[in-house]
Formats: sequence, C-alpha cells, structure tokens
Amino acid sequence: MAGAGETLEFIPINIAVLTVSDTRNADTDTSGHLLVEQLGAAGHRLVEKVILPDNIYQIRALVSRWIADAAVQAVIVTGGTGLTDRDRTPEAITPLLDKIIDGFGEVFRAVSHREIGSSTVQSRVMAGIANATFIFCVPGSTHACQVAWDAILKDQLDSRHKPCNFVQLLPRLRRE
Repeated sequence: MAGAGETLEFIPINIAVLTVSDTRNADTDTSGHLLVEQLGAAGHRLVEKVILPDNIYQIRALVSRWIADAAVQAVIVTGGTGLTDRDRTPEAITPLLDKIIDGFGEVFRAVSHREIGSSTVQSRVMAGIANATFIFCVPGSTHACQVAWDAILKDQLDSRHKPCNFVQLLPRLRRE
C-alpha cells in the first residue's frame, strides 16, 4: 500500500476476451472490439480474442485453457448472460470458479438499473476467480460492455485505484 502522497505505479495485466455468440463474427463483434479497445487504451495487454458459439463445453474448454495459463490474469466473456435457452455462459463458467465475486453483478445491475430500469434483472452478469485468474461475464450488448468497463472494470483493473483493486490481489491469489 502506498503511503499518503505516494504515487502508485500502473501495472498492466494480461487479459483474454471471449465473445459468446451464434451470430457474430470478426467483423460484427462490436462488443468484443470495444473491450479490446478499452483494455488496450487502459494500458493492459490482450493475450487472445476468440468468438465461440453458445456451447457450454466449448466455452469451458477455452476458458479452462486460459485459467491454466499463468500468463493470463483476467478473462472477460461477453454474451450469453441473458435468460433464453441459448444463454448459457454462467452455467459454463460457474463450475470452473474457486470463488464468486458477488459484488460484480450487484454493482453492474445497480448501475444498469439507472439506465434501463427493472429490465436489468434479466442480466446474469457475474464474476469470479479460478486458479488466480479473474473471470468477468458481461452481456453481449456493446452498451452493456461499456457500462461494465466504465462502472467497474476500468477502476478495478487499475493498480492505482484506491482504496483497493483486483490487480493488487493478484500476487496474494497465487499463494499456496
């Protein structure tokens, strides 16, 4: 922790981005593109960006690979957080998690409520930690991705954010 008046150093982290969609491709994936732009503008490093269909097992396989890679410190998944039969991202990710970060979904829905009212209850936004890797699951809408970035991720992935942030936890997550 920095003392009073001490300037904290920015620590870039390695982030992978997954778009879950049966309809988007590299040209039409505006949500994935937005997240890549935002994390790059913030000074972080993109490890990999992938688009997968709404398939639990493909999602789990890819995210498991990223979780097992010590170079990947965070994963952002966009899409599949709604209520339809094809929206299966939480079901794919939850079994992989060591801990759930309940506050992520709570804060997202509180911020989103100001814009879309009670419709925000249809979002199953979630986050957690698996093998010292942060995993964030956000809606597929580009606007919702911007809300998640601006309201939560931008600050929590910035090592200078006070009073605390996810980056400062990374060294302590790997303790055996």
